[in-house]
Amino acid sequence: MSPRSARLARLSRSVTFSASHRLHSKSLSDEENLKLFGKCNNPNGHGHNYKGEELLMPLVLSLQIDPLSGMVMNLAELKEHMQEAIMEPLDHKNLDKDVPYFAEVVSTTENVAVFIWENLQRLLPTGTLYKVKVYETEHNVVVYKGEEAMVE
Repeated sequence: MSPRSARLARLSRSVTFSASHRLHSKSLSDEENLKLFGKCNNPNGHGHNYKGEELLMPLVLSLQIDPLSGMVMNLAELKEHMQEAIMEPLDHKNLDKDVPYFAEVVSTTENVAVFIWENLQRLLPTGTLYKVKVYETEHNVVVYKGEEAMVE
C-alpha cells in the first residue's frame, strides 16, 4: 500500500472597503496631472468601493490540506489578517491624507494592490501569498503577484 499523497489547495477570501483619493503625482505639474489623470485629479478627490481579494497558493507545506482539520488555513485567522492588513489602514480613509504609504506614492489601484501585498506578506506564512486582486470598479481590476522589474 503506497503512502497517501498530500493534497494541495488554494484559498481565496475577499473584502470590500471604501476609500477616497486623488490621482496626483508630485513629480508632474498641475497641467500634466490634469492631462494624465483627468477627472480623477479633482483637487477634492473622489471615492471607490474597492473589492480586495487575496489568494493563497500551495507553495509551502503549510498550504497542504491538513489531514486533521481538513483546512489549508483557518478562515478566522485569515479574516483577522485581512482586517489588520486591509480594513484597518484603508477602509473609510482618504488614501492620500490618512495612509502614510501614499504620502509619496500615487494612490492608483496598482499601488493599492502593492500596499495590500506588502501588508499581507508580513502577516502570512512565508511564500504562501500568491496574488492580490483589487477591483476599483466592476470594470477596472488590478492583479499583483509581488513581481518587481529591474530598474536601470
